[in-house]
Amino acid sequence: MAKFKYVATSSKKKGKTVEGEIDAKSREAVIALLSKQNLQPVSIKIAKPKSSGFFFGKKKVKADELVIFTRQLSAMISAGVPLLRSLNSLSSHAGNPAFKSTLEAVVTDIEGGKSFGDALDRHPDVFSDVYVNMVRAGEAAGILDDILKRLALQQEKSSTVRKKIKSAMTYPAVLVFITVVAFFGLMIFVIPQIGEIIKELGGQDAELPALTMIMLAISSFIINFWYIVFPALAALAYALVHYIRTPRGKSQFHKLILKTPLINVIIKKVAVARFARTYSSLVGAGVSVIESLNVTSRAIGNTVYENALAEASDRVQNGEPLSKVIGENTELFPAILSQMLSVGEETGQTDVVLVKVADFYEEEVDVAIDGINSIIEPVMIVFMGGMVGVIAASVMLPIAGLSQNIKD
Repeated sequence: MAKFKYVATSSKKKGKTVEGEIDAKSREAVIALLSKQNLQPVSIKIAKPKSSGFFFGKKKVKADELVIFTRQLSAMISAGVPLLRSLNSLSSHAGNPAFKSTLEAVVTDIEGGKSFGDALDRHPDVFSDVYVNMVRAGEAAGILDDILKRLALQQEKSSTVRKKIKSAMTYPAVLVFITVVAFFGLMIFVIPQIGEIIKELGGQDAELPALTMIMLAISSFIINFWYIVFPALAALAYALVHYIRTPRGKSQFHKLILKTPLINVIIKKVAVARFARTYSSLVGAGVSVIESLNVTSRAIGNTVYENALAEASDRVQNGEPLSKVIGENTELFPAILSQMLSVGEETGQTDVVLVKVADFYEEEVDVAIDGINSIIEPVMIVFMGGMVGVIAASVMLPIAGLSQNIKD
């Protein structure tokens, strides 16, 4: 028995995507078990074994490494070097041990009679559905070198967008971290000292403003119950992250960020750019429209878009044009996308048209990120200033009151 990871659509829930793992003897057995549950399999893969190390897991293959490998493999095949010889050469020069062992396993599978695409499919942690399906299409059409060039370009564009988003999130994250550290630092080290000074000046029975009393109470609680406060915060953070990683939590989180002002603008532009780039790459490689939609839905990285595209796939399979289906979902997809899809369907150049859409929205992502950064920075500064101001007020109010009493 082996453990398989599957993605399927439910016939009872209007094509809703379902993910899970199942123990079975073969892929055929998995298909049979899913059929009994009214599930139509979209993708079935051998589940990736979990790392046995507690602190150190298996080293991952970086996106940049995969891009370089894809470009080098494309160049070697274009030059007439046989596939196995190319893979052996690239494997021997791989600097990442994890990637090296993966390529060696791919070579072994090909020597055992598997196709290149099937060999890659056994390593879902390295090669995505998009990668595998495009390679299979390239093998079938005899244009593997051209497909690999497209793949490298698609990966480079996706990697660039990811890096920009990470870079944009770094600064706000640093500001939030500094704010939290400053808050606890003031509560633990500054407020208690000032509280003692105020009591010495005004006596134990001195009346203190409500704001000062609240700050002293918070400070006292953190100091006296730190062994509860900090573990509780850590447990809450862990529970939240763990919940978001569950199918239900991920779905709710993705719905939430699509409704969050400012952030939802970037998320939608990124999703449209990924859809256009991935779908155009697959269709341009000769992958069928239905398979391209199914693969693209999982590549976007948002369950709301995934479910929308799964439903679109069902409707297209029933004869509706994709441009019409996309055009009806104005909440997730802009009008320009359905219009460009319509032009592509009429001219037979959907892949060419969508590349232009992807380029446009990737530039829009840059503009949106810059715009949000220009808003987040002053907001965070005002928030930090407000926090310090409240604490300063809680200190100055009783001092001012004591000074007035002394004058009187």
